[in-house]
Amino acid sequence: MPCEDSDNTVAVDQSQFWDKNGLHWTPHRIGWAIAGGCSVLTVMISTYSILCHCRNYTNRPQQRQILRILYMPPVYAIIAFFSYRFFRSYTYYSFIQIAYEAITLSAFLLLIIEFVAQTATGYSANSALERKDKRALPMPFCCWRYRPTKAYFMYTVKWSVLQYVIIRPLASIAGIISEHYHVLCHSEGYTWRYAALWIEIVNFISISIALYGLLVFYGLVKEELEGRRPMAKFLSIKLIVMFTFYQSFVFSFLEGKVIHATQYWTETNIANGLNALAICIEMAFFSAFMHWAYTAQEYQRKEGTLPTSIWRPLWDSINYSDFAQEIWGSMVFFVDYTKGKPSARGHGRRVTVDSSGRTKMDFGEAFGLTSIRESTPLQPRTHASQAERSMEDLGSDSYSPPPSHQPHLQRDP
Repeated sequence: MPCEDSDNTVAVDQSQFWDKNGLHWTPHRIGWAIAGGCSVLTVMISTYSILCHCRNYTNRPQQRQILRILYMPPVYAIIAFFSYRFFRSYTYYSFIQIAYEAITLSAFLLLIIEFVAQTATGYSANSALERKDKRALPMPFCCWRYRPTKAYFMYTVKWSVLQYVIIRPLASIAGIISEHYHVLCHSEGYTWRYAALWIEIVNFISISIALYGLLVFYGLVKEELEGRRPMAKFLSIKLIVMFTFYQSFVFSFLEGKVIHATQYWTETNIANGLNALAICIEMAFFSAFMHWAYTAQEYQRKEGTLPTSIWRPLWDSINYSDFAQEIWGSMVFFVDYTKGKPSARGHGRRVTVDSSGRTKMDFGEAFGLTSIRESTPLQPRTHASQAERSMEDLGSDSYSPPPSHQPHLQRDP
């Protein structure tokens, strides 16, 4: 059932920002100029940060995610400016704006996984987790304990965050459709009869799971992240989310109390406009904060080498095939886990083997996106001569002692 009240007035201001009589500096147009100026400043700062990484693109897995995060302030600022300028369509713009939040959180997770992998043997985050003991979950589920060495752990962490990449855009599409057919009805408040309540419930559950997954993984690997400014990196994202959410709530609360309607603006229009204006101003500061938190100095190219081309980094940053691979890989794993397949059980990461007993390369290894694992036979070697012959067959100059000579790593069942 369509809602009766509208967020917009019938009367429409037909005057222009300027005409032959000069500028019309009404409060709305002053805000329009401030929002535009701050948005331009945000774009300039962020563009400089992005170009610094593009011209020093020396670590593709990490900088690919950093570029996606650096897009957050300009994306928010530009959309907020248009939602202020075309305030009657504010709801549509706000849903598009919030959808990018999911991409940023997912990029941050994959970034810290890369940081952790860099500290481990074989450039593998799973190898780093082998050093971790069983521990309690963060609040409010501290009564339960988890074991990071279990095969399902990394898949669960990734899925907890990456599910937001699916649900948040779908919720935004549902919100846009509901607004078009007048069944979203924010002006009616949160009631079960309209879509606004149900969309907010879905979003709240989804982002809560995503943030909790990030919290679990960060608490587990914070020692490996020392020197990387992990808290500054996370806060630069989380504060944007918090500011936009809570200030929207505050402005909505002030409707009818401090905020009153005018000839052309309803109370909701004014509350939305103030929120959009505040976002435009805030993004100028957040873009500068991100420039410091995600500095390109960590990735400076070697002296004497030419700057890298900007086109490959830009394409990598908007090519979300890595998200799709992670999501699909997690889904396949959980299907196999439900079926009880041995490859999805036990400790360590999931591996597949060919008919000769050697581990198969996954997609990332086959195309050089991740490091190749050492080929491990299914049957244990009992003599050093057998291990030597195997290494010779593989064309390797290195030799590892047989299992009987290697230190035994005990794990709890």
